[in-house]
Amino acid sequence: MLAASSALPISKGYGENTGSPKSISPEHGCPPYKNTYIKNVFVTENEFRNASRKIIASPGFDKAKGLLPQPFWKGNNQAIDMYWKAWEIAFGNIKDPDEKNGFISSYIDTAYNGNIFMWDSTFITMFARYGFRAYPFQHTLDNFYAKQHPDGFICREIWGDTGEDCFHRYDPTSTGPNLIPWSEFVFFKQYGDLDRIHKIFPVLCAYYQWLKLNHTWQDGSYWSSGWGTGMDNQPRLQAQYNPIFSNGHMTWIDTCLQQLFIGKILVDFGFLTERWQEIEDIEDDVKFLKRYIKEKMWDAKSSFLYDRYSDGTKGTLKSIGAFWALWTDVLEKKELEDFVKHLKDKETFFRHHPISSMPANHPKYQADGRYWQGGVWAPTNYMVLTGLKNKGFDSLAFELAMKHHEQVLEVYKNTGTFWEYYAPEKTEPGFLARPDFIGWTGLVPISVLFEIIFGIQANLVDKTIGWDVRLTDEHGIEQYPFGKNGLISFRCNNRKILMKNLLLSFIPILSSP
Repeated sequence: MLAASSALPISKGYGENTGSPKSISPEHGCPPYKNTYIKNVFVTENEFRNASRKIIASPGFDKAKGLLPQPFWKGNNQAIDMYWKAWEIAFGNIKDPDEKNGFISSYIDTAYNGNIFMWDSTFITMFARYGFRAYPFQHTLDNFYAKQHPDGFICREIWGDTGEDCFHRYDPTSTGPNLIPWSEFVFFKQYGDLDRIHKIFPVLCAYYQWLKLNHTWQDGSYWSSGWGTGMDNQPRLQAQYNPIFSNGHMTWIDTCLQQLFIGKILVDFGFLTERWQEIEDIEDDVKFLKRYIKEKMWDAKSSFLYDRYSDGTKGTLKSIGAFWALWTDVLEKKELEDFVKHLKDKETFFRHHPISSMPANHPKYQADGRYWQGGVWAPTNYMVLTGLKNKGFDSLAFELAMKHHEQVLEVYKNTGTFWEYYAPEKTEPGFLARPDFIGWTGLVPISVLFEIIFGIQANLVDKTIGWDVRLTDEHGIEQYPFGKNGLISFRCNNRKILMKNLLLSFIPILSSP
């Protein structure tokens, strides 16, 4: 069998008849670099690179509203108002592709600078999936697939006006985090679209393999950069390195954990598509990363996971990025319990608005957030909250979700909108945060409300819906989407707390909707 990373003859320059961007030198009218691509055979299956442009006009919020899930929460009308405002902004952010940018699908904009971002779009589609009956938001990701390079690389940021990559593929800041498969897997569990898994499987495998070939050290561990992780300015690197642009000759804990997490998803996709034999290299990488992270990056004394410097010593920052471990099986039960205790520590992550992106007892921590020097971010909070539920810490997930949602709601009441991120010490937006950010902040009024506060989580793979009922108020959702055509209504009446612990119901679905 030909390995997916094998070198093949190259007959066409990058961008020629590929659907990918092509930089042209204005002086000579030719590409500015020589072609050095080592083609990945999975990329030859990428149907998105030559796909025709598909424009799907936004129906507008008013028309779409009747097709969206309809939540209710007695006594909390403002939370429901906030939910609808998020959708209103989201539908206003739909953009169409054009000939100049070469995008192939209408998409929901990142709401940042007019460009599309891999990191942002992953989380945007995590909440937008609930609106798929009104508009196919998931196809936002198709524009990244269309821009895949012959060797599997996908740039993390792409110019919205020209469709060109914002970074050369060998720039340390060029790509990441590798999280798109998570969004696709969540979408599959909601709707069961196996045809889409067949289409995206080779694209995502090629990108994983590119990272393995180009973003690992000699020992097999992964590196990134401040921009590459999405957490721009965290003080993680040693003093001689730039914290935003450099890889610091460091092994990055969040990147290693993400590759472990995503590698397992791709293996699951391999079984769904009956192609697992073709990605044994990814399966081997998953096994290696589990051993490596535990042996080299876990500190039993402080019960935390750290970056690893080039001399083998561990980093010093307790970053929120370490909590990607909640989506892996790196830690044993007692280790995991001790690790999770950091989220309840009022001296570190459990602040006025939890969860701060770095601990409050660090000298670089900023009360106004200062981006990733303490700021509270919807995507990382969503990762932690759903990760806690993934590991059975349901009570803590609910407690943190309620506090997070309450703070976002209070800022919404005060400002009338959503923000890029929030301050950890006051009920206010973070320092220089952008407004109207739907954007990934739509996770809070939609996904956090549905999945953690209401406690409803769908899994069409095993044909179940988990409903973790913790609220005592009357609440529920009408028109909850499940499967290709299914709509479900949930209603819980007012009740008294009869037990301190979790009340959990699993509703078996006898046949796929």
